[in-house]
Amino acid sequence: MPLPLRPQSARREPVHLRSISMRGYLREDGLYDIEGRVCDTKDHDFNPPSGDRQVSAGDFIHDLWVRMTVDTDLVVHEIESVSDATPYPLCREGGVNLQRMVGARIAAGWSLEVRRRLGRSAACTHLMELLIPMGTAAFQTIAPVRLARPDKLDVSGKPLKIDSCSAYAADRGVVARRFPNFYTGSQSALEQQADADFDAPRAPVSP
Repeated sequence: MPLPLRPQSARREPVHLRSISMRGYLREDGLYDIEGRVCDTKDHDFNPPSGDRQVSAGDFIHDLWVRMTVDTDLVVHEIESVSDATPYPLCREGGVNLQRMVGARIAAGWSLEVRRRLGRSAACTHLMELLIPMGTAAFQTIAPVRLARPDKLDVSGKPLKIDSCSAYAADRGVVARRFPNFYTGSQSALEQQADADFDAPRAPVSP
C-alpha cells in the first residue's frame, strides 16, 4: 500500500532518489554472500563538488556495491566493493579499508563496530553506511538456520526476543502465543489471535 497522497497545498517535485538494494545468497561451501548496492540520482542536471563535469538528470552520482561473506554465526570472512560512479576519482579507493571488517561478528553493536573500524577518513562514508543495514540483511538471510536454534535466554531464563521490538512486546499476542509464561498483557483471546495470525478476524484492540 503506498503512502497517502499529500494535499494540494503541499505540492512538490522530485529532486533526489537514493536506491538501496540488498540480496543474500547461500553458497555451496555453506557460507553466505550478502550483496548491497546504493545509487544516488538527481531529477535535474547536477554539478558534483569536483566542478569539472555535469551529471545529467537520472545518471548515477553514486553507484556503489559491497559483497560481504559471512558464516552461520554471522562472522565476516570476506568483503569486497566496487565503486562504479563517484563524485571524485579518489572516492574509488574508499573501499580498500573495508578489509578491516573481516573477523567482525554481526550482532548487537554492529553499527558501532562498523564506525569504530571504518569511521572518519578510513573509508567511503556511503560504503560504511551501506554496511550497517547489510548486517540486518545478513541476519534475515540466515533465518532458516537461526529459527532452527533454541531461543536465546537471559540469565533469568527469559527469551531475549521479548520486548526487542513492537511485535514481541510482552503485553501483545505474539508473546502470549509463543512465550505464554512471560506474557504480561490483558488481551482477549481474539486480540491475541489478531496480533499473531494473518488470517484471524480483526478484533478491537484495547487502548
